[in-house]
Amino acid sequence: MTRASMIRKYEPRRMSDTRVATSAMIASLAAEGYDTVAAPFGHALTDLAKRDDRIVGLSADLSKYTDLHVFAQAMPDRFYQMGMAEQLLFSAAAGLAREGFIPFATTYAVFASRRAYDFIAMAIAEENLPVKIVCALPGLTTGYGPSHQATEDLAIFRGLPGMVIIDPCDADDVAGMVPAMVAHDGPVYARLLRGKVPSVLTRHKPDYRFQLGRAQMIREGDDVLVISSGIMTMRALDAAEKLIADKVDVAVLHVPTIKPLDIDTIRAEAARGGRLVITAENHSVNGGLGEAVASALLTAGITPRFRMIGLPDAFLEAGALPTLHDMYGLSVDKVADQIKGWL
Repeated sequence: MTRASMIRKYEPRRMSDTRVATSAMIASLAAEGYDTVAAPFGHALTDLAKRDDRIVGLSADLSKYTDLHVFAQAMPDRFYQMGMAEQLLFSAAAGLAREGFIPFATTYAVFASRRAYDFIAMAIAEENLPVKIVCALPGLTTGYGPSHQATEDLAIFRGLPGMVIIDPCDADDVAGMVPAMVAHDGPVYARLLRGKVPSVLTRHKPDYRFQLGRAQMIREGDDVLVISSGIMTMRALDAAEKLIADKVDVAVLHVPTIKPLDIDTIRAEAARGGRLVITAENHSVNGGLGEAVASALLTAGITPRFRMIGLPDAFLEAGALPTLHDMYGLSVDKVADQIKGWL
């Protein structure tokens, strides 16, 4: 590391002359006004495993931080602690899958997508084994900086043949995706919201149920169509409520499955009514939902006014999540401001 790069790395960073806060490095996901559910993934997996002996759990020294500790406490004889060795974690999961088990392997998204990619590609995806990869800290859901922020995981795994990809919005999605993952006969990569997770979707759409490969309209609107995944569906819904005061009517189409993408629904909604179409994702603007939607629309000859909300093509700052979400345009206020600015 050069002296100049060390100075850049450690000097105080500023944004509009306001220093970035560095306290509360890991904070709860802000979701004001929503009820929360504790460890929905761990409880859903445990409940399902009581009825399916094939399900086993593995973690690379992070069971507490991926909510797999719930499963481990309930079924210690079906839990494998692999230590801080992610390549071994996924190799072992592949071996268990070959013996007829359905392994759920958990770690942080950066470790799966960067450190263990080749092992996932060769041992799991090429063999089409039913290993379920469930990873915490996707995108900008931690303030620990580039070493822990998986801002490019969707782009990495979208290019892997046969890999299903899920980006859940809330506790309803997380609990619903678990049985869908078991039912799918092949590998799955799922982003994980951990700890106390907000319950959002059923508040806006009481009959909402997660469906693998299906996008669902959560809120209708005539002026703008937001096509979103993950926590950005939550932010889009809150921004839509905020924009009522400005007489802006926003529809929100939730896309929890990034691959396979529900192209038919996306094309049908984007072609309707001359609305401004915006994608919103907790991921780099390179290689994620936005580019996937743009490709789906352009190849069908559908050319609405189109914008993308997402993370920049950059290594992000460290700091408190509310500060970072505001800085990078993922907060409710910033989403609402961007929508108004594009109209």
